[in-house]
Amino acid sequence: MDVLLKAEHIDKRFGITHAVNDVSLTIAPGEIRALIGENGSGKSTFCQMLCGIYTIGSGTFTLSGEPLHVRNQVEANDRGVSIIVQEMGTLSGLRVAENIFLGHETPFMHWGIKDSRAMIREAQRLLDEYGFGHIKAGAMIDNYTFEDRKLVEIVKATYMKPKILIVDETTTALSQSGRRELYKIMDATRADGRSVIFISHDLGEVLEHSDTITILRDGEYIDTVNARDVGEDDLKRLMVGREIGSAYYRADYGEPISEEVVLSVKDVSVPGQIEDISFELHRGEILGFGGLSECGMHDVGKAVFGASWDRDGSVMLVKDGQAYLAVDSIPTAIRNSIAYASKDRDNESIIVNESIRNNVVLPSLEDLAEKHLLRKKKLTRFAKEHSERMQTKMQSVHQFVSDLSGGNKQKVVLARWLGKGSNILVLDSPTRGIDVKVKQMIYALMDELRKQGRSIIMISEEIPELLGMSDRILIMKDGRISGEFRRSQDLSEEDLIAKMV
Repeated sequence: MDVLLKAEHIDKRFGITHAVNDVSLTIAPGEIRALIGENGSGKSTFCQMLCGIYTIGSGTFTLSGEPLHVRNQVEANDRGVSIIVQEMGTLSGLRVAENIFLGHETPFMHWGIKDSRAMIREAQRLLDEYGFGHIKAGAMIDNYTFEDRKLVEIVKATYMKPKILIVDETTTALSQSGRRELYKIMDATRADGRSVIFISHDLGEVLEHSDTITILRDGEYIDTVNARDVGEDDLKRLMVGREIGSAYYRADYGEPISEEVVLSVKDVSVPGQIEDISFELHRGEILGFGGLSECGMHDVGKAVFGASWDRDGSVMLVKDGQAYLAVDSIPTAIRNSIAYASKDRDNESIIVNESIRNNVVLPSLEDLAEKHLLRKKKLTRFAKEHSERMQTKMQSVHQFVSDLSGGNKQKVVLARWLGKGSNILVLDSPTRGIDVKVKQMIYALMDELRKQGRSIIMISEEIPELLGMSDRILIMKDGRISGEFRRSQDLSEEDLIAKMV
């Protein structure tokens, strides 16, 4: 078999954590190789060593028969390895074109002066060629949504036609149309004799869009299988080392929703995003919001949390049938027991370059202060208690969040709000980029919280998740609510989709 990439005895430690432990594998030209495993299994660390984000602890990579040991992503790009990272991979404060050609500006330099117009023209040509013409190369990247910024990253990572394209949990940030475009690019890469390393927690997607699948567990190589020879249950067993039941979701049907209203949203609009949104959230209810990308559902979450500065309409807390407090700012929301977990986890839900402890205690500082003083031991004890409750895989609460896997970052987000004791939780894409085992845990936690009488707004692009966890589902289309459904065994994906399109 021809070999494009060979990894031999790759090893990496972070302190006492053995992130990648003696992993060896080979990838052939024209192959889509899925790399799967639980959060913290070493998938992203392995790929980040390959593309220069992390230095290699020990071992060797060989690409096209030549040793590959790069010091940064620019060197990796020049050698033929590109990555689309899981979280945000574009830089704020730069134009779209500057992000696409970051580190590769030389063709646009003349006598030491950058020809910005030429760079913008070439970037726009690429965007149009990829079918992303609605993104303007001369605009600031900050003007665009998380998904559009991902599309820019796709162009940046692929326009040079790398020998190895790494797609690290990218599809979770994309709409169905965006995913289709990415699949086309993956297929074109394979057809051209180049290869893709595809990381995803969506096992159905993995089986459909990969040729072979390598499984890692606790940093160690477990097996490589042909996609056509296995099913989802086989992959789950290989990932966790035991059988995992398929019953992630709630099993109850027919339970009445409490008549007690805890939040009233009336005629809420945000220009260009949502219009005339009204609903009530009940005690102990999981209220799901679904729809296609850009339907406005993610903006509803921000509006409820007081994070939309140009919001019209009212968001009111309700007690004993009476509205008593307007939620018009983030501090007001936090002080009054409303929590928010954003889809854009690294930029809006956590401080990645801070410790787990400082992230977990942040919304609870007023509660933890003693005569306006904060005691380090008390903060550490608080963070440790709630991080361990979420089973966060960490060295200690003093470890930086940036060192954690996506699933463990999400556990830190939830630990923060559990520690605060929030009664209303707005969870936007709560299982984005999370493995099946952690999903089960989060679903069980949501079920436990609703039974305690806490209320949850769950915003999700995953229809099975909406059907499996919600008491009610509100579907959005073009910034408005287009349909409402009650929990039922007879409710189907087709019923929801009919209101989305």
